[in-house]
Amino acid sequence: MEHGDPRFSDLKGIGDLAKALVEANLVETYSLVYLLVKLTLILPVATATVERAFSSMKYIKDELRSSISDAFLNDCLVCYFEKEVFVNISNDTIIDRFQNMKARRVQL
Repeated sequence: MEHGDPRFSDLKGIGDLAKALVEANLVETYSLVYLLVKLTLILPVATATVERAFSSMKYIKDELRSSISDAFLNDCLVCYFEKEVFVNISNDTIIDRFQNMKARRVQL
């Protein structure tokens, strides 16, 4: 790339660099560079996803419910994240289902 490859001269961002590396079939040659580029592109999305998860957890485990157990919090978070699935199911059915579940932990 020292000699000014024209495929890499008009890049406008990191996304363009990733595309150019794939199109030029240089992903294996510059594998570490490509991994860094991929990480740079994925990191903002991953960070936003984690922030969204913590925001949801904060919403569910607010000051009024700060004493709930981790298992119950897990159950609430599943329902909160999978809203589309639970839209057609009544709250009573969901509550009954969670109350009738047996513990999955096995004691050794």
